[in-house]
Amino acid sequence: MNNNDKNNGVNKSVINWYPGHMAKTKRQIQETLNLIDIVLEVIDARIPKSSKIIDMQDIIKKKPCILIMTKYDLCDKEETQKWIVYYEQLGYKVVALDLLKDSLTPIYQKINEMMIDIHKKRESKGMIKRKARILVVGIPNVGKSTLINKFVGRKVASIGNKPGITKNLSWIRINKDLELLDTPGILWPKFEQKTSYNLAALTAIKEEVLPIDSVCIYLLETLYAYYPKLLKERYGIEVWDDDVCVLLEQIGSKRGCLAKGGVVDYDKVYTLLLKEVKEGILKNITLDKI
Repeated sequence: MNNNDKNNGVNKSVINWYPGHMAKTKRQIQETLNLIDIVLEVIDARIPKSSKIIDMQDIIKKKPCILIMTKYDLCDKEETQKWIVYYEQLGYKVVALDLLKDSLTPIYQKINEMMIDIHKKRESKGMIKRKARILVVGIPNVGKSTLINKFVGRKVASIGNKPGITKNLSWIRINKDLELLDTPGILWPKFEQKTSYNLAALTAIKEEVLPIDSVCIYLLETLYAYYPKLLKERYGIEVWDDDVCVLLEQIGSKRGCLAKGGVVDYDKVYTLLLKEVKEGILKNITLDKI
């Protein structure tokens, strides 16, 4: 069975999952939209399609938007670059960066460029110049809090490796020229199963939403289809076996995911695989393809 066929097959199913606080967040954003000058939408460079809020334009209307692609150090840069070009052709400003190392200068430059027209419009109406008010939005666990903390220069937003850390909208003053509105992570009511697997594999949705074994098998299929060298180097997998248990045994034996008696513990294999993706040990991957 061709792995691409298997991956394509999961697109036909739809996952329904929409926590109430996310609907509330969308409503609150729309209620404060008249205060906002620019939107920073944060997406994960490894899943630049799956992590993009599909109804974002309905939420922010005609507000100018900058796409911030985080975790750029962990993605397949050649594949992610295709998405950068794609989004720029749609009219977005795009900044891709490693939040732990890279400067925010490119973001500041784009904000300043976009604020020129906003200031001119205010002046034409006899209004004084004021600080830029920036909405920071994105799905859970794509790096919004890390980005805000980097803007401030210290920890003001909670950071975690699980979705749902930020709970409320909150204004944060950066300096005399810039103010940010932080928001809880939001998703949409329904998404295709392939998207849900991508989100689950990178902790954007809670692990209990989808069976961990299904997520890991999907992840192995996808990595073998697009990054077989990575599986070979990390886990010794050279040939795909439709009996996934054979692959799990191979990973478990190589990485010491064993129970008493030296038997491979599948749950430990699942936990290991997701942990190594989340922590960037398995890197240079982009799961969304143009």
